[in-house]
Amino acid sequence: MVFSIILVFTNMDMAGSGRFIGLANLVRAFKEDTLFYRSLVNTLYFVLVSVPLSLFASFGIALLLNQKLKGVGFFRTSFYIPYITSGVAVTLLWGWIFNSQFGLVNYFLSLFGITGPSWLSDTRWAMPAIIIMGIWTIGNSIIITLAGLQDIPEALYESAEIDGANSFVKITRITLPLVTPTLYFNLVMGIIGGFQIFMQPYILTEGGPSYATYTYMMHIYNSGFKYYEMGYASTLAWLLFIVIMIITQIVNRTSRHWVYYDN
Repeated sequence: MVFSIILVFTNMDMAGSGRFIGLANLVRAFKEDTLFYRSLVNTLYFVLVSVPLSLFASFGIALLLNQKLKGVGFFRTSFYIPYITSGVAVTLLWGWIFNSQFGLVNYFLSLFGITGPSWLSDTRWAMPAIIIMGIWTIGNSIIITLAGLQDIPEALYESAEIDGANSFVKITRITLPLVTPTLYFNLVMGIIGGFQIFMQPYILTEGGPSYATYTYMMHIYNSGFKYYEMGYASTLAWLLFIVIMIITQIVNRTSRHWVYYDN
């Protein structure tokens, strides 16, 4: 980490040759590199859409998996398996699913008379396709949310039932407030992970079409390992660290207004 800070002020390449250039890398990022802003906007788009959807989906699925039903352990395992499956294998699988010619998604849409788009080769649908694929691998968030739900005292629900509360009231007045610490954790981790999205767009689209899925991590990777500009790649990496830190601090400051700790 210390060495990467030193690299920020140099134009060092992969061979280790370079010289001190001051703040030239920062000037390049903000004034000369158009892909810097494009990749940052694409990444922000991914985070702003995928993180809320993942939180909502993981909470809803965790509620269902928290029911005391026969065979629920099978479904808990089923939802967790995509998370631990090889990321490359899952990504390639979804590449076939979103294939415009023989993919399952467009075949399913055709059953209702809908002509599906060319998902991964359409600038409007490429990023949504990657977001959908990301939501499919939220098994870890589901398990964490499920643990938070099971930590809620059963006596609170029993008292609410005695007072005549229905299921909606119990969820909104008991479950949601007491599970907010878990949701807060998933939110922070989701933001950090979302800004580091790399593998899925790199494998599926290589940042295309027309840079529609070109993420910030791909820009760092290309700068360092494709164009061998380690100084500039280090600059991009530290700028990403600053962005994540700022957003995390904002979430942390606002959490006092919506996160409830029963202590």
